[in-house]
Formats: sequence, C-alpha cells, structure tokens
Amino acid sequence: MGKDSKIELTVSTDENHVPENINWKAELEGIDSDAKALLLSVWDKKEENMLRIDLWTKEMTIDEMKHFFYRSLLSMADTFERATNEAQICNDMRDFAHYFGVQTKIVSPSGNDEGAE
Repeated sequence: MGKDSKIELTVSTDENHVPENINWKAELEGIDSDAKALLLSVWDKKEENMLRIDLWTKEMTIDEMKHFFYRSLLSMADTFERATNEAQICNDMRDFAHYFGVQTKIVSPSGNDEGAE
C-alpha cells in the first residue's frame, strides 16, 4: 500500500500582501527550507485547465529571477521528455532556455556555463 505525501507551503506577507518569506516542507523527503520564489502549477482535471500561483519575496533579485526562470525552463523540458518521450520538441525547449540564458546574460553564447555576465 502506498503512502500519502504532504507538501506544505507557508507564505508570510507584509501589510500590502507582498511575500516576505516563503517556506516549504516535504516531510517524506526531509525538506524544511526557505525559498525566495515559487512557481506552482496544477492541472484541474474537472475543468481541464491549469491553475497557478507565482510568488517571489522582496529579497529576490532580478539576477536570481533570471537564473530561476532559466532553470525552470530546462526543468520543464526534462519533465516533458520523461512524460512523453518526445525528444525533439524537448530539445527545442532546451534551445529556447539557452537563448533565454544568453539574452539575459546568465549563459555564454558558446556553451551552457552560467555566470556569463
């Protein structure tokens, strides 16, 4: 028999409801950590539509946001490939992630090395 797994998100906000702290816990994985940003997407099976919450704290820098999106794009390509085995479109997604990294100056045009600024 399988186990239930609980993932808990706690967001502390200021008086204007701007996130000041994000904490997430995943007990089975032993995670209890603060974060500066989160992108949460869920597929509503009844409505057949995506619901999402995108949050970031006041401390998140623009440079950190660039890295966060770059890595998120790469991660989505990896996840989609594992789910569908559609390698070509996933490689196209990785190419776009590289383009994004180059345009935001966090990846050098010649390779995948970060910190090209």
